[in-house]
Amino acid sequence: MAVKNILKVENLAFVRNDLVQFEPISFVLSLGESLHLEGANGSGKTTFFQLLIGMLQPSAGKLYFRDQLFKDCRFEYLSDILFIGHQAGVKSALSVEENLRWMSPDNTTPKQITLALKAVELAHYANIPCHNLSAGQHRRVALARLMTSNASLWYLDEPFAALDKQGVDFIESCMQNHLEKGGSIVFSSHQDLAKMAARRYKLTPFQEQS
Repeated sequence: MAVKNILKVENLAFVRNDLVQFEPISFVLSLGESLHLEGANGSGKTTFFQLLIGMLQPSAGKLYFRDQLFKDCRFEYLSDILFIGHQAGVKSALSVEENLRWMSPDNTTPKQITLALKAVELAHYANIPCHNLSAGQHRRVALARLMTSNASLWYLDEPFAALDKQGVDFIESCMQNHLEKGGSIVFSSHQDLAKMAARRYKLTPFQEQS
């Protein structure tokens, strides 16, 4: 029987310094579907992404990938996700092209690298060490991974932050293309998307019971 759901989150919760960070989270994400994670600043969106990528361990709840518990398919899961967060994650000593190669799958071709750098307007900076680039250019190096990744499940934490309209259009087009190919996306954003539909999920800060 074919697997329809790529991700299932069941009552996921996290406690830090004896404080519950948000109300338990539950949802199911199907293949080819996107989920728009909403919530005010400080509501725990970045913490939730860190739980999804295994940087933090949940205090309660379960995570399923393709109908398997995370603990039973950890390698397969981590090999099939792409996460782009607030930090670009580039190595300053490497060039733009070297960074993209380092962050991309082993089977990425030189043509794919070239096309990705052109798409984010960094083709002329390909051989420039990243310590010479601005913070915005660092972020564009990271976002170029959207064109080289072969992961099925994308986690994007505020991917449109500090981008102009052209940059937003590029990211949204990459996301739409990924969905059309059967991929899935969980993303956070304070703005609505113009080109693609997404199911919404609001992250709610934990409310103490009186």
